[in-house]
Amino acid sequence: MEFELKILGSASATPFLNRHHTAQVLSVDANSYLIDCGEGTQRRLMEYKVRHQRLGAIFISHLHGDHFFGLFGLLSTMHLHGRTEPLLLFGPAGLDDIISTQFRYSHTQLSFELNFTPVDTTQHALVYEDKYLTVHSLPMRHRIPCCGYLFREHPKRRHLDKTRLPADLTPAQLSRLAQGEDIFDEAGNLVVANADVTTDPSPSRSYAYCADTLYTPALADLVRDVDLLYHEATFMDDMRERATLTHHSTARQAAHLARRANAHRLLIGHFSSRYRELEPLLDEAKAVFEWVELATEGKIVTL
Repeated sequence: MEFELKILGSASATPFLNRHHTAQVLSVDANSYLIDCGEGTQRRLMEYKVRHQRLGAIFISHLHGDHFFGLFGLLSTMHLHGRTEPLLLFGPAGLDDIISTQFRYSHTQLSFELNFTPVDTTQHALVYEDKYLTVHSLPMRHRIPCCGYLFREHPKRRHLDKTRLPADLTPAQLSRLAQGEDIFDEAGNLVVANADVTTDPSPSRSYAYCADTLYTPALADLVRDVDLLYHEATFMDDMRERATLTHHSTARQAAHLARRANAHRLLIGHFSSRYRELEPLLDEAKAVFEWVELATEGKIVTL
C-alpha cells in the first residue's frame, strides 16, 4: 500500500523564486491528505498531478497566511468542479469563522459538505482516524496557536504462510485466520493457532509534521521512532537569536530534535527567503543528524 509524501511548498512567510508557501500531500493507498495550504496550493496540486478530488481531509497547522491563504481558492475550485463528497477540515479555532466570512461576502455556497473540527493546539490528542491511519495533534510553540500532526498507519495483519496451513481448512476458517483469529472446534478446543501459521506483519509507517515552532525538545517523546520527521528550519544557527524572537527553529535545532526522537529520516523546510542557496542549511543539519534531506518543491518521499 502506498505511503508517499509530496512537497508542494517549502518557503516561509515570504515566497521566493521556485519556493512557494507551505503545503504537503500525504497519500496512503487511494486516500490523500493535505497538510497546510499556502497561497497557490491548488496550482501546485495541478503541476504535480495530484487530483484535489482525492483529498479526503485537510490539516491546517495555524492561521498565519503562508499556511492557509490558499484554502479558500482550493475549496472554491472543488465546488466549481462539482465535488459532492464531504471534506474534512482540521485546524485551530477561528478558521471556520474566516472561511464562513469569505463565503458570505463572495456569496459562495459549496456543492459539498465541509466539516470543520477545531484542534486544541495545546494538546497531544487523537483528532482523526480512518481505515488507514490515525492522526494526532502535536503542540507547537509559536507566536499564535499552532500544532503539528502525527500520522500513523494502523497495525497491519500478520501474513498467512500457506506452507504451514492445514489442508482441510474451510474458507471461513481461512478468513478468520487472515483477520488474526485462532481457530477453535465446536467444543472450544484450539485447532489452529494464528501464530503457528503466520509470519510477522509488515511494519506500520509513520510521518510527523512539525510546523512553525521554537525548538522544543519535549516533542521528541511524542514522535519517538517516527519513520519520517518534517521539522521547520527557517534559519541557520548563526541566527538562533532571530529564530527565538520569531518563534522559529534553526536547521541545527531540527537535527537535534530528530536525533533525540530517534527518527529514521528528517526533512527540513520552511526556509527564509534570505537564503538563496539551501545547501548550507542541509550541511548544518547533517553535522548533527546524518539522514536529513531538504523538503524542496516536487520532492517525493516514499516509505
